[in-house]
Amino acid sequence: MQRMKPRYPAVVLGVALLALLSACSPFRIVNGLVPSGTHQIEADIAYGPLPRQRLDIYRPLASRLPAGARPPLVVFFYGGNWSSGERADYRFVGEALAARGAVVAIADYRLSPEATYPSFVADSARAVAWAIGHAAALGADPGRVYVMGHSAGAYLAAMVALDPRWLAANDASPKQLAGWIGLAGPYDFLPIGDPKTRVAFDWPATPADSQPLAHASAASPRALLMVATHDRLVDPARNSGAMAQRLRAEGVEVTWRGFDDLSHVTLIGAVAGPFEWLGGPVLPPLLDFIGLKADAR
Repeated sequence: MQRMKPRYPAVVLGVALLALLSACSPFRIVNGLVPSGTHQIEADIAYGPLPRQRLDIYRPLASRLPAGARPPLVVFFYGGNWSSGERADYRFVGEALAARGAVVAIADYRLSPEATYPSFVADSARAVAWAIGHAAALGADPGRVYVMGHSAGAYLAAMVALDPRWLAANDASPKQLAGWIGLAGPYDFLPIGDPKTRVAFDWPATPADSQPLAHASAASPRALLMVATHDRLVDPARNSGAMAQRLRAEGVEVTWRGFDDLSHVTLIGAVAGPFEWLGGPVLPPLLDFIGLKADAR
């Protein structure tokens, strides 16, 4: 496990701040603290015809890339129990990765209760297929496309990467992914007890194949799984632990990182530059997984 010595009072202040943010408007104050001159943004791009089928693209500054470089492309899905979230709230994720040399797509998707499973999975696959098809036009390497998510977004990333039917519906394949990244993801959560999750998955009519763990196979892309070891919202052992075990049993490369000093919320918050010190080096293993250097900023 990765563990950092606490830096008081800064750690206490940072954790309290992110706890406050998680209770109101997620991460908007964090976004106000990240720099704006480290990347370029192309906002509100349609990947489908519906209002929630939109994404924002974050690109590295050309001056920061080696001549002729084709950076990796990361498609990111946020969490929110499949019932809340806005792509603009996660600008800090786009900035952290784009400033260090990645092209990043942050996508919205349809939310419960207006939409239920499998609508949000279908949207996510459509966004990833769009990214695969537009990677070269975005200046990225089509052979280095990754899908990433936090919490409910990690579920979406896993379903797109592991269950081939969703990308196949968009004339694409998980074989075109260089890997997938899950932060605090729920991959095995039947039976469903949480009321909002019950609505999102039409419990008790939820099909067993709605669970990402059911689709782990030898054909699965390599994975980076990161968890808060004391996560009280998504059980890290039942979900990420079981996923890592299943993938490894199938011969799939899995990188695992656990953080004792982070929570379900601060795990993603620590990706932001101003909060990297919160309780664990979340960004370095992420960058290493996609082939970038942590000091590339």
